[in-house]
Amino acid sequence: MTGATVVTHDDREVLAHAVAARLIVKLIDAQAAHGEASVVLTGGRVAAAVYRAVAELPARDAVDWSRVDVWWGDERFLPAGDPDRNETQARAALLDAVPLDPARVHPMPAADGPDGPDPTAAAARYAAELARTAGSGPLPRFDVLMLGVGEDGHVASVFPDHPIDQPGQPVSAVRDSPKPPPVRITLTLPTINTAEEVWLVATGADKAPAVGVALAGTGPARLPAAAVRGVTRTLWALDRAAAAEVGAAR
Repeated sequence: MTGATVVTHDDREVLAHAVAARLIVKLIDAQAAHGEASVVLTGGRVAAAVYRAVAELPARDAVDWSRVDVWWGDERFLPAGDPDRNETQARAALLDAVPLDPARVHPMPAADGPDGPDPTAAAARYAAELARTAGSGPLPRFDVLMLGVGEDGHVASVFPDHPIDQPGQPVSAVRDSPKPPPVRITLTLPTINTAEEVWLVATGADKAPAVGVALAGTGPARLPAAAVRGVTRTLWALDRAAAAEVGAAR
């Protein structure tokens, strides 16, 4: 992958606090430029650590949280409040601790929501919510979009060599996911790549092979993480274990 910025930290704890500080600054800068800010959240242990670190930093109060739109890059299609949902994780770690405008928090539909157990309809509903908020276009502005990276190189719920239901749409259902639970909703790669900045956050030696291959520029059909890039910036935030094969892969 060309044009990416790689930042390596000593361990997961240091990385979480560094990404948290970076996120606060990004939201402040976006509000200074546009009057508001928009962030797309991800899930996973590292993401939860970042969100907790944001909640702990005194600088969080420099953000006007009432003018932040919160979106998700993907979601496990489970009932609302299920502990495995990315929304549930983010609310517990950060969102319930800051004064967000509830109308600006946009969780992906749950399996017990208005579309019932139909993930295709739920994906279409989320696409409609994106379009409604965007106004003149199909998608709103995403100031920063955060992603984890799977051991197989997947991002959001876009998995290597695994089809999504609606590849031509901004949001798609995913069935028979290689990683449980089997049914998910995800932003598609073209949607992800509309974000001003995309941050890929990875820790641990088990991520090192995928990170190394993605940064070496492998084709996107094989490794979704290699196909991700922000409009103005693509940032890889890694701990030393996850970065172990970056030099070798280049």
